[in-house]
Amino acid sequence: MRSHMLIKKPLMFTENYVESINAGIQVLCPDRRLTRLQKYWLAFCITAILVTNSVCWARFQRVGMGKYKVAALSWMFRKSRIPWELLLQASINSILNKYGITEGTLGIDDTDNKRSKSTKNIAHVHKIKDKASGGYIMGQSIVFLVLITSKITIPVGFAFHTPDPVLSAWRRKDDELRKKNTPKAMRPSEPPRNPAYPTIPQIALALINQFKQNHGQIRIRCIFADALYGTAEFVDGVGRIYKKAQVISQIRSNQNVHFRKKILSVEEYFTRYPGVEQEISIRGGEKVRVTIGSARLYVHAHGKKRFVIALKYEGETDYRYIIASDLSWRTIDIVEAYTFRWLVEVFFQDWKGYEGWGQLTKHPGEEGSSRSLILSLMVDHCLFLHPDQLALFGNNLPANTVGSLTAKIKVECLISTIEEIITSDEPTNQFKKFAKQLLEHAAVLSPSKKHLVGKTIGNLAPTPSLKYRNAAA
Repeated sequence: MRSHMLIKKPLMFTENYVESINAGIQVLCPDRRLTRLQKYWLAFCITAILVTNSVCWARFQRVGMGKYKVAALSWMFRKSRIPWELLLQASINSILNKYGITEGTLGIDDTDNKRSKSTKNIAHVHKIKDKASGGYIMGQSIVFLVLITSKITIPVGFAFHTPDPVLSAWRRKDDELRKKNTPKAMRPSEPPRNPAYPTIPQIALALINQFKQNHGQIRIRCIFADALYGTAEFVDGVGRIYKKAQVISQIRSNQNVHFRKKILSVEEYFTRYPGVEQEISIRGGEKVRVTIGSARLYVHAHGKKRFVIALKYEGETDYRYIIASDLSWRTIDIVEAYTFRWLVEVFFQDWKGYEGWGQLTKHPGEEGSSRSLILSLMVDHCLFLHPDQLALFGNNLPANTVGSLTAKIKVECLISTIEEIITSDEPTNQFKKFAKQLLEHAAVLSPSKKHLVGKTIGNLAPTPSLKYRNAAA
């Protein structure tokens, strides 16, 4: 019997978490609140995601041993008047208040979720470059905003990215004509971008602006992102939202800079003026040796001076090039701040590996994708209120990994179920009832396609009237 097959009722810490969200909703909008049924449904879904690692009503029905039917679970998801637009904000407020968060840094990054090639009903599915194989897959692209503080790392915003279909079709046609050496004058001109399909950097700016509006009391010292966001539009846009925050990103090696009335690529500049070896701290811990070069240079594509840094770790042959908006920071402080970007990748690994949405979720439509993703992020937030995590954070000790914590939660669900049986007035009858439910709903047998019983397999023998053909051959 596997521990993830049993949920008699939501775990206590998930119920407490949902209560804190309900209190937060009433602060944001006094005339809105969760009903008793909505609170129970949310707590059950969060528990079920933790123990099944999916957002799937059929699996939820099985782990609940039939107590919660697929149709009822789906109806609550689609039709119940849950204030979905307030859930995530109320959850963030609850966690920030619980941990006394007043400042931090923001990390922006995007990630993909692979989908079936035949997918038609799931929202925002489009062709995506597969980094692993070099080919293309069908999937969803999501931009995340993650708050990194001295205590916790927590997702605070997301949005789906869908490319402009008209612009995508033009690019495909333009590429075909380029391959045929068609002159530019004879190729169709680029169509204007549809504002309904913003770029990934534009989505990132909207998420940062939304966070500022919702959590203006949080002091943001630094915002960082990878090379995709290293444009003047993004860096200057963030600067307008957080005027005193440092913005750190990357630029390509062929970006032009001005130096002593000469125009050089970044790579050429640091070839002439190579860096020196220094020791830096990785995310406030391990010390490593790196080669660093830096200069305050006029970046042609940005139309202004940026702090440009060439960084190379031990064992690497090529530099990566970092830019920063605030020229008053020291080089080493910028480099060490940029190492925190890795924590966004850790969040991606935890979220995809243990919090359901990246494993199995097939809810169709815009609401299906966004609401199921909100549920998954609520799972991430809820783990901050698990008693074990609270005890560790309270004593300034390293937190448990998400993987180990979810493993323990599965055991806790099993223990809770057994405890309810043995402490009942009639434990024997309760056990028999439980065993019957378990066999009916959790241990469901499925027909195998490996065996041919009951199927017509055809005539696997010679046909008498055709024997002469064999003899002739």
